[in-house]
Amino acid sequence: MRVAVFSAKPYDRQFLEAANAAAGAPHRFEWIEAHLGPRSALQAAGAEAACLFVNDRADAEALAALHDQGTRLIALRCAGYNNVDLTAAARLGLAVGRVPAYAPEAVAEHAAALVLSLGRRLHKAYARVREGNFALDGLLGLDLHGRSVGIIGTGQIGRAFARIMGGFGCRLLAHDPFPDAGTAARLGLEYVSLPELLAQSDIVSLHCPLTPATHRLIDAEALARMKPGAMLINTSRGGMLGTQAVIAALKSGHLGHLGLDVYEEEANLFFEDLSATVLQDDVFARLLTFPNVLITGHQGFFTAAAMRAIAETTLGNLQAFATGGIPLHPVSAPSG
Repeated sequence: MRVAVFSAKPYDRQFLEAANAAAGAPHRFEWIEAHLGPRSALQAAGAEAACLFVNDRADAEALAALHDQGTRLIALRCAGYNNVDLTAAARLGLAVGRVPAYAPEAVAEHAAALVLSLGRRLHKAYARVREGNFALDGLLGLDLHGRSVGIIGTGQIGRAFARIMGGFGCRLLAHDPFPDAGTAARLGLEYVSLPELLAQSDIVSLHCPLTPATHRLIDAEALARMKPGAMLINTSRGGMLGTQAVIAALKSGHLGHLGLDVYEEEANLFFEDLSATVLQDDVFARLLTFPNVLITGHQGFFTAAAMRAIAETTLGNLQAFATGGIPLHPVSAPSG
């Protein structure tokens, strides 16, 4: 099967080709560096499947362009599918498959790394030592032991993050629309309402998908409920934060630390080398001015184990569709 791989990077090629070779090379990949859009979709002419990543815009227009050229499968090499118009896909008869889980520990460990770096000011200390400055003024850190950590979303990544934080001796609070008593008992966490979690947590970490219910979940009202000086971590989806409200909370000092691996308008920034250009996103540029903000470019998933898992599951979706017309991990349009 011919597969057009959009947003293709050298590491995508490395891992997808290895997985394809291990399966007997049943598919032929065509590497397209551009993000998917109505125009770039024309580059996939004749491909039976389009393989997409998080910043590919599979809206109705782009999907129609793919469909008209012969595409029948949208194979996402990620867990989230908020960038796909599932209703349009269903109307066009396009199957959609995703990678529901790929080494959840990778993202959870990255979230923990952000917590540690911010709490012990490692990013500032690293820069100082490189310049020969070994003074400790301004590097006073916080202990994790005994802190309350609020985990919003207790899927596989949220549970992995809970295990890590529990190992530091933290009190674990959780909020999820589907509380799991077994998870609570195993991990020693307490399910509470969202207002309770925000009010009681020293650290709040987001681990849920972006849906209409979670869009701008952390807005001005939610931030006001948080403890003064609390830390906020987002390794999930950028749209879960009201960025302007976050900036206001940082400016006032109410929000003590912010760690991000995602950003709502990241499609024009992340995964590209923009070091020789001037940033055009004024909101993002403002975030970079705060000394208590640490941002990484959506790299939480980026480990060798996770990339192998993504490639192997993507191959599984392609194979299942090629032989039975349904991907291994299908995504359906919402009912109604």
